Amino acid sequence: MAKRYYIAYGSNLNVPQMRMRCPRATILGTANLTGWELLFKGSKTGSYLTIEECESGTVPVVIWEVTDSDEAALDRYEGFPTFYYKKDIKLKYKGIRTGKRRSVTAFAYIMHEDRPIGVPSNFYMRTCLEGYDTFYFDKNILLDAYDKCREVCGYEG
Repeated sequence: MAKRYYIAYGSNLNVPQMRMRCPRATILGTANLTGWELLFKGSKTGSYLTIEECESGTVPVVIWEVTDSDEAALDRYEGFPTFYYKKDIKLKYKGIRTGKRRSVTAFAYIMHEDRPIGVPSNFYMRTCLEGYDTFYFDKNILLDAYDKCREVCGYEG
């Protein structure tokens, strides 16, 4: 059975949430996904993070090693293949225990591009921010995506 690696950039940065959803998943390390940006998009049920290619963008991510059952649980959670599709991305990560840099091909869930920009719930934002705190990621990247989506949607504040 080949090892599978998953790129988390949103609510699945939240370790307690991931542990419940994917009890056998293990954290490999962290990376910066360059050439991508965060966006909140969605549907009638709410707005959630996705990534889209953007030359000047960078997105902090966690690389998880997942089992087949973990991946099946993620597929259900992410609404694959209707809401999100999967894309393999090659990137370099920094090992969580060793600090060594390694290359890996991992899959990310990407929301179908035709979904509209939206503003997430406060609960979803808090869940994502907790993940950013855990891994010491620059919260401004997440907050900038939030502000950009609020602006597009015409929210004042």
